[in-house]
Amino acid sequence: MATEQSPQRGYRAACPNCGAPVEFRSAASAFAVCSFCRSSIVRDGEALRRIGQSAELFDDHSPLQLGAAGRHQGAAFVLVGRLQYRYAEGTWNEWHALFDNGRSGWLSEDNGRYVFSFDAALNGEAPAAETLRAGQTLRVAGMAWSVASVSAAKLIAAQGELPFKPNLERGFVVADLRNPRGEVATLDYGDPLAPKWSVGQSVAISELAMTGLAESSEKTLKARGVECPSCGTALEVKLSTTQSIVCHNCHAVVDVSQGVGGDLQHYAQANGSEPLIQLGSTGTLALALKPGDKKALPWQVVGYAERCEVDTGDDEQTFWREYLLYHRTEGFAFLVDAQDGWSWTAPITGVPERAGDGVKYQGVVYRKLYDYTGMATYVLGEFYWKLERDARTYNTDYIGTGAFSARRINRERTGSEDAQEIVWSAGETLAADAVLKAFKLAPDKKASFQRDALPTSGNAASLLGKAFFWVFVIVVLLMLFRCDDDRRDCSQVRATFGEASAEYQNCLRSAGSSGGRVGGGSWGGWSSGGGHK
Repeated sequence: MATEQSPQRGYRAACPNCGAPVEFRSAASAFAVCSFCRSSIVRDGEALRRIGQSAELFDDHSPLQLGAAGRHQGAAFVLVGRLQYRYAEGTWNEWHALFDNGRSGWLSEDNGRYVFSFDAALNGEAPAAETLRAGQTLRVAGMAWSVASVSAAKLIAAQGELPFKPNLERGFVVADLRNPRGEVATLDYGDPLAPKWSVGQSVAISELAMTGLAESSEKTLKARGVECPSCGTALEVKLSTTQSIVCHNCHAVVDVSQGVGGDLQHYAQANGSEPLIQLGSTGTLALALKPGDKKALPWQVVGYAERCEVDTGDDEQTFWREYLLYHRTEGFAFLVDAQDGWSWTAPITGVPERAGDGVKYQGVVYRKLYDYTGMATYVLGEFYWKLERDARTYNTDYIGTGAFSARRINRERTGSEDAQEIVWSAGETLAADAVLKAFKLAPDKKASFQRDALPTSGNAASLLGKAFFWVFVIVVLLMLFRCDDDRRDCSQVRATFGEASAEYQNCLRSAGSSGGRVGGGSWGGWSSGGGHK
């Protein structure tokens, strides 16, 4: 019978397998999955025909659900279908959004945020899947794109109303591409002879004015229970996007990217430093995740990582800390505590334009600072990407020029030769006092937070001064952090950072041990979520 929940003329009939009602809101939809028995159903005129069965959805406690509604680009939509995919790093969802005007779109996951995309025509032939490589530039549909990732994927489950028959039988190649206009595109090689092409832009749930979200979108998330496979401690996976969690008792890293049932892969890690900002803390920060949209919001610390530079040859190592921040409608961002000060950063949807040895992004020219290889040595909390032992990240840092010297951009490459991914992130520096104030930390913590004692101007004199200063600091930090250091003299660390600093306290702890801290493995970079995953 017809329904009148939207301007479209709908259709509802009984499932031919179980008799439950199956609804088609759009006259253009020819396929659906019965919500009761998971039968895949094709509509042929006024009749429904069962053509197979979908697997059960992996329950990831996404805040999105069928029936949730919102507005995008001034038009109302409702989520009527869902596709769930699996790839090497875990699972991701693509939600079929039906607009009041009959147009279909896809709301899908992207580096802890979302992309709203629409199917588009390919003007010309698509490149062969086997020719695509991360970092490659090419023209598709008459525009220049940069390949962000190429992955092997498989549709594992479907739900609700769909514009095409779900292919649950075989895997396929999917490539994510990005451009300087802030757009992300997908080449879906499910049909190698006729690849699907879609183009979209990054959105936050807060921008979509959504209603009918699942309970897990609220501040107090319904947790998934899992037992630590190392020590048996009960763990709660609180975030819908979590792919890895660290046991709060034994500090084992547990992989939950393939679900929380059955055997869970894990590995041990050695103890690291105590975070300066405790997990679970909430701070009010004004982060400009989009141009001109700098609003103060509460951000919660959900993850913590200690990282260092590796493969330095004869050069000295550098070290830094990263705090993974979460906001329930804005997604994720990172607070970085490095030797040259505090900053925040977040993955971006597009890619900057090349500008000589530097890049140009949103009208600002950034000059290249340096290339380096990074490695995480200790982690705590939850993460929206899969943490892997002994993984490296290959990075290039850029700094804004002129009046924009506080801005930063990073290019990070992860993965092996056959499965690489490139993610760009952008942010800007923060004063240590701003971090202290945001998280309402006691004044006696100030000494351990100070990193930005030098001016941030880019003139030659200040740069020379910085160079001499940081040569001294690096020598001191090597005494503190180097992975294969023996006993240390902490007097220089105390003189530089103060008696209350985490650096000095950690040096005292390490000096009392026989061999210092030995890293317990390394993990992929913080921005390795990638594409629609």
